[in-house]
Amino acid sequence: MSDSVQVPVVGEAFPAFTLMDAAGQAHSLPDFVGRYVVLYVYPKDDTPGCTREACDFRDNVLLRERGAAILGVSADDADSHARFAEKFSLPFPLLSDPGAVFLRSIGSFGTKNMYGKVTEGIKRQTFLIGPDGRLVKSWLAVKVDGHADHVAAAIEKDRAAKGGN
Repeated sequence: MSDSVQVPVVGEAFPAFTLMDAAGQAHSLPDFVGRYVVLYVYPKDDTPGCTREACDFRDNVLLRERGAAILGVSADDADSHARFAEKFSLPFPLLSDPGAVFLRSIGSFGTKNMYGKVTEGIKRQTFLIGPDGRLVKSWLAVKVDGHADHVAAAIEKDRAAKGGN
């Protein structure tokens, strides 16, 4: 993967990735052709905000009903992901990006402001990728509360615009 940043653009093909989950299984975007993919980027396993966000995605009925694939991505290792997923019964893959190589490439790692302190790290972001592999919508500064509902609403809006039910 190159060191250049390719911030995903709505309507364009989402950048290719292959990342491993906690069980060592590789996941790539082509694995999900024909389904909406919610690729949510989060800073760290088993922290308060990241836990609320993961559990909201886990519990969102509309995302399940629509068959959306949910993929969490952070730089945490497979063991950390496995513990986090087991502790909170997360039914979707948590993908590991050691060194945040992929996350840097899509602009999800960099300068962020946490409680007035400027730091470098993983930004909480979400990308909604359509069944055709193109970016439908992105949230580049996610507020955790209600976020899963916003993502589900964006799927509904996109489906309606394309004549889906």
